[in-house]
Amino acid sequence: MSKRDDLIVKYAADLKDKCGVAADMALLTKVTIGCGPSIYNPDAATVSGSQQSELDTVKNNFLIKKLGLKDGPDLDKGIDAVLEKYGKSNKNKYRAVVYYLLAVHFKKESVYK
Repeated sequence: MSKRDDLIVKYAADLKDKCGVAADMALLTKVTIGCGPSIYNPDAATVSGSQQSELDTVKNNFLIKKLGLKDGPDLDKGIDAVLEKYGKSNKNKYRAVVYYLLAVHFKKESVYK
């Protein structure tokens, strides 16, 4: 298995164990590929739920630019809901898992089809 495949398996385990979600592996794979090389950088591979600049990056670069959503309070609520589901006290919130959960939350899986 490639390093990316290993990471996808790890992300699927996180979804199952920490979020209670059975991952759609095809979607998870596409979301992971969409994250690009950031998944291999320990700092960029995770999302800091307590850092506003990080949350703004998720909102602007993923929700607005990638998923095509309109800016508004719903986006912040969606991010909060996903981080709550993943576990706010969980230190390692993987970017691919957060993006996967956001795509499902906003019903934007079609962006990856």
